[in-house]
Amino acid sequence: MKEKLVIIGNGMAPGRALEKLFETDPDRYEVVIFNAEPRVNYDRIMLSPVLSGEKSFDDIVIHGDAWYIKHGITLYKGCKVETIDRVNKTVTSVNGITESYDKLVIATGSVPFIIPVPGVNLAGVVTYRDLDDVNVMMLAAKAKGRAVVIGGGLLGLEAAAGLNEQGMDVTVVHVMPTLMERQLDPAAGYLLGESMKARGIKVMTSANTKQILGDKRVTGVEFADGSVIPADLVVMAVGIRPNVTLAKTAELAANRGIVVDAQMRTSDPSIYALGECVEVSGATFGLVAPLYDMANVLAAQLCGDEKATFTPVATATRLKVTGVNLYSAGDFAEGDDREEIVLRDASAGVYKRLILKDDKIIGTVLYGDTGDGPWFYDMLKRNVDTREMRDTLIFGQNYQGGAPLDPTAAVAALPDEAEICGCNGVCKSKITGTITAKGLTSLDDVRAHTKASASCGSCTGLVEKLLLLTLGDSYNPAAVQPMCKCTDLGHDDVRRLIIAKELRSIPQLMQELEWKTSCGCAKCRPALNYYMIATWPGEYEDDGQSRFINERVHANIQKDGTYSVVPRMWGGMTSPNELRAIADVADKFRIPAVKVTGGQRIDLLGVKKEDLPGVWADLNAAGMVSGAAYAKGLRTVKTCVGSDWCRFGTQDSTGLGIKLEKFMWGSWTPAKVKMAVSGCPRNCAEATCKDVGVICVDSGYDIVFAGAAGLDIKGTEPLCHVDTEEDAIEVIAALTQLYREQGRYLERMYKWLKRVGMESIQASIVRDLEKRRFYYDRFVFSQKFAQVDPWEERVNGKDAHEFAALAEFGVPQAAE
Repeated sequence: MKEKLVIIGNGMAPGRALEKLFETDPDRYEVVIFNAEPRVNYDRIMLSPVLSGEKSFDDIVIHGDAWYIKHGITLYKGCKVETIDRVNKTVTSVNGITESYDKLVIATGSVPFIIPVPGVNLAGVVTYRDLDDVNVMMLAAKAKGRAVVIGGGLLGLEAAAGLNEQGMDVTVVHVMPTLMERQLDPAAGYLLGESMKARGIKVMTSANTKQILGDKRVTGVEFADGSVIPADLVVMAVGIRPNVTLAKTAELAANRGIVVDAQMRTSDPSIYALGECVEVSGATFGLVAPLYDMANVLAAQLCGDEKATFTPVATATRLKVTGVNLYSAGDFAEGDDREEIVLRDASAGVYKRLILKDDKIIGTVLYGDTGDGPWFYDMLKRNVDTREMRDTLIFGQNYQGGAPLDPTAAVAALPDEAEICGCNGVCKSKITGTITAKGLTSLDDVRAHTKASASCGSCTGLVEKLLLLTLGDSYNPAAVQPMCKCTDLGHDDVRRLIIAKELRSIPQLMQELEWKTSCGCAKCRPALNYYMIATWPGEYEDDGQSRFINERVHANIQKDGTYSVVPRMWGGMTSPNELRAIADVADKFRIPAVKVTGGQRIDLLGVKKEDLPGVWADLNAAGMVSGAAYAKGLRTVKTCVGSDWCRFGTQDSTGLGIKLEKFMWGSWTPAKVKMAVSGCPRNCAEATCKDVGVICVDSGYDIVFAGAAGLDIKGTEPLCHVDTEEDAIEVIAALTQLYREQGRYLERMYKWLKRVGMESIQASIVRDLEKRRFYYDRFVFSQKFAQVDPWEERVNGKDAHEFAALAEFGVPQAAE
């Protein structure tokens, strides 16, 4: 029979231990997990990007529900364990669930340290430790206002950066003279402070908090010198302490942390502990690398390998703030028995410092240029003698031997056990071995199979070098993928040259850019036609011969050769007159199927080719226009009934949806675009799987984008919060225009985001209001020429020859 393994806690460390356990001996244990949080396992390192809006919770989930089901794990969510009965070997949660165990693992993590000053219990004073804390801060940030973050360490700075991205006026308060003094020397701490200020974050050092002001809710912070700064939100990010309450209640040996030996055993041989809650040889740990080392040791012990032991080593630190490059490892304190090598480049914002003892690196601090951090760190761990490279050591790995090494040689010099991804504990051999074994060819492949660079992304460069090392010339991430066989140019180059050379027709473009065929092909002509329309609105005339068949006949061809006709229903709203018109058309033309679509419209299926003009004419007469169900453009804006009818509705979601659709229809985009507006966070309109979505909340509108629910299934990413309908429309139009100008033909919005990155999009649409208005105005200008109903044009005789030639169309239908 299987042994019963019970785990208290569901953080990153026990998650990694279970991964290793299932790799080694998947059938050995029946596993039960008690998780105090009401959710699955997630990457706490990535809470900062969630707070800033760069990632969502789904992006940082490590093990989804399916993983627990696959491995037969019983996971109790929201079940905090209250007691451990060591005599009867049972644990019991606060909600009365009891489970017996053969072996027990305690992984209760840590708790935030709260400085003991008056006012800490006021509303508006929060900690920064888990997803619930982040959700509270994000909710508070919707009102903008002023935030004070107490603590200038890793957590505090990441919280400050996230709140700053959410639009709050942020001040960091730190009791020491420079930031991150435990990880950085004063010089690097000074540079970090200047970088924070450049981002609009105020920094107060040598500031001792006296009290938090307010009656029922926080209004400010007072310091020992009598100065006061106003605050609507105060974040405690001073530090953490091991959570030992449960262990002490069970009378397990505990000091600052739960005392364990090198095999991760507590004072009870049936009970293990790991993670931030433990104390090994008098030391506690808060960074992920040693926690993963503990997890590997625990997994080995659980599988019967009693030789596996945990040996603490120096750890490296990176700050998870976009745009701040910082790396620190080891001991960088001054001393008579030490020497240092320092490189400063003020113009480039670079500072490097190596601390050596007996010609061996014992510490390093890098700011601005951190590419050599893993190399220095590896030499530190292996105790490498640096005498022969002393003169060039500070210049990094690529400069050893007097001349720069090529990137492949530099990464090849790293030993197989060298850690590449600190966030996920992935070494060099794991990456190269997986690339070879699974035939991986891209960075995304490596992330999917090893998790390397999938978290903070700071090791992306090293992972790409390993791809180059392993695959050789067959890996070239910078290689241009030609649009088609007709040219060697990629989509981005073609778009750039259209503007640079002022190319205003497809024949002119093919001549100037030396197309290899006389007229192009079915792959490049639709793309070129779109790029011309998007670049020269009002000047370039749409070329019907360069469109796919659905776009050319303004209806969707079906498998039997008939067509589907979908009239537009603004925001999903209709009327008795429109419904009568649809019913009359269905009867008149003997249309065999009438179906409600997922986009809140009505689809007439089975329309004969020769009946299309008549169907269009009758629908036009009722005031209905083409729903563009075929278009690389705005398809639908799905809505719920919102505040007009629903008792949960916070805003007029239907009205906003109608405004958006009437404003934005007709605009061609790189691929289809679907939108939705939900009147409250219950999200009945399913806004969080659309290309662009709006979630109405009490304080305004949360705008999300880049979702998908087709061949690919992906939740949206948060973009920003706005206060008014007008702002929401401006942001969405500007975002769509940016996508129109940057997206490659047939590239959905979520793929565009993945390629260009959230940082560049938010910089243009959220942070730079002038640039946002620029893109909005360009969209408005383009719409002057875009909002022409093609059904009406065909009914009135325009391009009738095209319709008559349907059977001869040579451009195939796009697969979507």
